[in-house]
Amino acid sequence: MVATRTRAAGVLAGYLADLALGDPARGHPVAAFGRAAARLERVTYRDSRAAGAVHVGALVAASSALGWMLQRAADRGGRPWSVAATAAAAWVSVGGTSLARTGLAMAELLEGGDVEAARRLLPSLCGRDPAWLDGPGLARASLESVAENTSDAQVAPLLCAAVGGAPGVLAYRAINTLDSMIGYRSERYARFGWAAARLDDAANYVAARVTAALVVLCAPFVSGSPAGAVRAWRRDAARHPSPNAGVVEAAFAGALGVRLGGPTQYRHELQIRPTLGDGHEPTVADLRRTAALSRTVQAGAAVLAGLVAYRWRP
Repeated sequence: MVATRTRAAGVLAGYLADLALGDPARGHPVAAFGRAAARLERVTYRDSRAAGAVHVGALVAASSALGWMLQRAADRGGRPWSVAATAAAAWVSVGGTSLARTGLAMAELLEGGDVEAARRLLPSLCGRDPAWLDGPGLARASLESVAENTSDAQVAPLLCAAVGGAPGVLAYRAINTLDSMIGYRSERYARFGWAAARLDDAANYVAARVTAALVVLCAPFVSGSPAGAVRAWRRDAARHPSPNAGVVEAAFAGALGVRLGGPTQYRHELQIRPTLGDGHEPTVADLRRTAALSRTVQAGAAVLAGLVAYRWRP
């Protein structure tokens, strides 16, 4: 019981640290991991799935081992250190506060008509090519990114911290970071990035559906529609090429009464995404509501993760 209380306290402390501080301004461990992964790729890269699997396996195993050593050393120091270890690992692994802030910053730029600045900001949210997007396109891309990353950047890592402590949440952050780096269908990564993309799909499967359920529950807090969220989730999610992003984006679209999807230009290809939701085209006001809904879902996820950690019996 003491161990479960300790982990629950650590998970909630990590969420509160992110809420109060956001991402570390300098020396972010995830950025350091990304640089290390890029250097390793120079050695491990081959145009094959097997090489990609070795690359991903080595980096995820190293991240999990680092978390295990951190947790083990902290546990020897007593409960306060154990709480601190879980909290620190959770804090550097989540990014919900920065996500919502960036979404609001995008809304302010678009509201002021500064499309060029909005284009420069977009890479902070997603990997789409901003040069192809006008104001409405930037609003839609930002809304979809805030929706999807509510799961990837907050709900999933909190749940992983609740179940796996520091090793679990650091392993998850490694998986998700590698997917963002190499999990593309470009010529270079179609085979090498396959393992990263598939592992990320598996790691986020439960969290995406938890996120959608929380969207349904939290929709009334932003004058949204729970019924619309359920309807769009059930009707539209399966048409999306991602088994997880479609679930979350459809729930957000239905809750907010907007229509997502359509032509989506990445740097390596143009994708024609299916329609999610049956409302109007997203506006700047909808982007603000998305950021508010994301924050509310994040708070709900923190409470849920704390309860999971308290009740979890590994």
